[in-house]
Amino acid sequence: MITLNNRVLGVSALVFAALITAFGYDLEPPFSYEPVGPKAFPLLLAFIIALCGLRLIVKGGGEVAANPPGATARIVAMVGVLAAYAWLFQWLGFIVATALMAIVVGRLFGASWKQAVIGGVGMGVGLFLLFDLALDVVLPHGILGEWL
Repeated sequence: MITLNNRVLGVSALVFAALITAFGYDLEPPFSYEPVGPKAFPLLLAFIIALCGLRLIVKGGGEVAANPPGATARIVAMVGVLAAYAWLFQWLGFIVATALMAIVVGRLFGASWKQAVIGGVGMGVGLFLLFDLALDVVLPHGILGEWL
């Protein structure tokens, strides 16, 4: 049986936080549109992940049993789905890419086709309206550009 120690996970979290910091620190917008800038979110996220990693390292202990049957395949599929989402995001646009990603993720976690499609389309459209209208965040329209 494969086990994962909390300290191993903590060290992994610290490495991940360091990578986020390295890539996020140099983010500079072409023009100043807010006082904090785009690097605030990745740096804050890296800080929180680093704190969690340190807690796991200090606390230690606790072995975790191997994943139940089928879980590892779903995790690998999730990584693939998220990579495809990032790759297709600009071309398909926010609504279509988000809806497709949510449908596939819903199916991976046992939703029926009806639940997955309703949830995915609702999520794509709802989040687009939230970000575009309420928060004034520009998102790619992609293949729906003519209709938006």
